[in-house]
Amino acid sequence: MTDAQHETETLDVLVAGGYVGLSLALALKASDPDIAVAVVDTRPRNAISKDLRCSAIASAAERMLTLLGVWQEFADRAQPIKEMIITDSRLRDAVRPVFLTFSGEVEAGEPFAHMVANADMVGALHDKAVAVGVEMIAPDSVTSFETKGEGVEIELASGEMRTSRLLVAADGVRSRLRDLAGISTVRWEYGQSSIVCTVERERPHEGRAEEHFLPSGPFAILPLTGNRSSLVWSEKTSVAETLVKGDDFTFEMELERRFGHHLGKLKIAGGRHAYPLSLTLARDFIKPRFALVGDAAHGIHPISGQGLNLGFRDAAALAEVIVEARRLGRDISAFDVLEQYARWRRFDTFQMGVVTDVLNRLFSNESDILRAARDFGLGLVDRMPGMKRMFIREAAGLAGQVPRLLTGETI
Repeated sequence: MTDAQHETETLDVLVAGGYVGLSLALALKASDPDIAVAVVDTRPRNAISKDLRCSAIASAAERMLTLLGVWQEFADRAQPIKEMIITDSRLRDAVRPVFLTFSGEVEAGEPFAHMVANADMVGALHDKAVAVGVEMIAPDSVTSFETKGEGVEIELASGEMRTSRLLVAADGVRSRLRDLAGISTVRWEYGQSSIVCTVERERPHEGRAEEHFLPSGPFAILPLTGNRSSLVWSEKTSVAETLVKGDDFTFEMELERRFGHHLGKLKIAGGRHAYPLSLTLARDFIKPRFALVGDAAHGIHPISGQGLNLGFRDAAALAEVIVEARRLGRDISAFDVLEQYARWRRFDTFQMGVVTDVLNRLFSNESDILRAARDFGLGLVDRMPGMKRMFIREAAGLAGQVPRLLTGETI
């Protein structure tokens, strides 16, 4: 198709950015092959393999990705989380007692989550989207847009102009499109950064995830294939920046103090990076012919590992609303249609933002009184199987009003 044809064609949905954007585009196209969808991504396909990060994919998201024909492409490289243990201690404590344990299955034979390499997941999403007819515009970005009549006129950084009935912003927690749409946020910084790296371990992890609540923030050890682990290490920002920029010896020494010796020697595999942590909640999810999904709508603390999974819930919910509106012959970007999506996702997002904020504040401190209270609470929950099952379903993304794709059902 020529540039001139592109500029005259009206898309149904144009999505700007990211993992969640790809999943939305694929969900739309897989549910309605006649819908015209394009994704604008700042990264070309060959840059995806350079992403060394890993993500926890909840059971509900796995069901959606399986239905869309994506999970099968990297399932053999996904590590199931078979068990989760939680400790609460100071860094100097000689012993870290386990206060809470979770079985890793939401249903018999179905782990509540898997750890996957971002490069595998995003590459599979991209390739499947192309295969079903999603138009990929990359590398490029949306620089401006204007709502006119029944569509949105969109200008790309390349100079190309596109028209779409709906523009969806999936361009991250510092979303430029959210700002251009005039959507304000509730935001505050935690003064923490998340250090992310991968380590190789001497002894097998057996699929166990560990979360150590330390005064500076949670230190999560998440199992990967090949006897490796992904670390998500919350630390005061000044300390995190010093550790990431410092020498390997100091970094490994501090890492070992937190990691412990129960799985033998550890070896850093790949680079290390630090990401500032904050809570960001958009005050609105929609504007006329415009919607937010993923981190553009909500950026939360990684203490629960739910950030990306919240984004998948957004994608599944918006896809369901759009596809059902098309089947009824309605305007897919009419404000009352988009308001269905906003009502669906607003409370869930606010609730998760508050929960992660409270948990981080409750555990990231030196108070002996709070430590005693929370350890009593953790121990109490550990003795209540019904409550633990409820928490597992929540972590699996199967609690509340779940979009059909996340239950493994077609729209």
